[in-house]
Amino acid sequence: MSAPILEVKNLSTRFSRRAGLLVRRHVNVVHAVDNVSFFLGEGEVLGLVGESGSGKSSLARTLLRLVPASEGSVFLEGQDFLSLDGAALTRARGRIQMVFQDPYASLNPRMTIFDALAEPLAVHHRCPRAEIPARVTELIERVGIPRAHLRKYPHEFSGGQRQRIAIARALALEPRVLVADEPVSALDVSIQAQIINLLSGLVREFGLSLIFISHDLSVVKHLSDRVAVMYLGRIVEIGDAGLVIGNPIHPYTRALVSAIPVPDPTAGSDARILLSGDPPSPYAPPPACPFHPRCAHAIDACRTTPPVLEAIAPRHEVACLRARELQQIPFPAGTPR
Repeated sequence: MSAPILEVKNLSTRFSRRAGLLVRRHVNVVHAVDNVSFFLGEGEVLGLVGESGSGKSSLARTLLRLVPASEGSVFLEGQDFLSLDGAALTRARGRIQMVFQDPYASLNPRMTIFDALAEPLAVHHRCPRAEIPARVTELIERVGIPRAHLRKYPHEFSGGQRQRIAIARALALEPRVLVADEPVSALDVSIQAQIINLLSGLVREFGLSLIFISHDLSVVKHLSDRVAVMYLGRIVEIGDAGLVIGNPIHPYTRALVSAIPVPDPTAGSDARILLSGDPPSPYAPPPACPFHPRCAHAIDACRTTPPVLEAIAPRHEVACLRARELQQIPFPAGTPR
């Protein structure tokens, strides 16, 4: 296998909550991203899933240095991205771009679509100024919006059209890595399929490497080559999409997969896994395995020994002390309900 285009090693991001009127002091620390490691191959799509608050968006923003990392490293095409500054950082930012969840909030309402797409080209000097109009036209038409709309403002477009514009802007600098943070969650179902197909086509056409963040595991399975499952800031399972979603091992992944809607709800009702309790507070996560208070398979060791990602099959890793035992229990048969 060739060297990964993106490699993340022991990445952590912490946010402090402060209190006090005159003397500000740290009260609590949230481990939004906790010792995360993974790689992204060239032309690969990695799906990132998990409940709200699991750290998916914080991880994405840390990768792009929109929030500072507390520990760890991010290597982009072999270069330590977190250590760059000045002109080197500006050049590197063009190689990794992001599509945000809310396309209206990510577009400047005072700028026309032409200006929004032309700005990164001008700032990064990607082409002579005289060629910018042609390049902008090419971008907007590639995402399915007529060039006649270039002089309009964001509020004149639908949500799906705005997300297409956001994708075009992300492509303006010809990135190698694209991070899409729940790009279809705010859109109608029919429009979601169009945006998913657009992203899939762009990955093939431009050889992009894509990190696709979503709550919808059926979409993630359709689009992704590999899937990583996050819980409370940690990756608890990662591997080929067919393995992670088709044969999940970690109890949390099994619960997520069992919740995928099926055409006949009554046919799959027996397979639904209901987790006990509520997700723990990120200010006071459980010790050792953060999932043990909600896990039907937890043993005493889960309360004292932190699990680490362990390969249980080729291209399939699980962070669970009982992974080998659970591997022998078919899914969904035999799984506690």
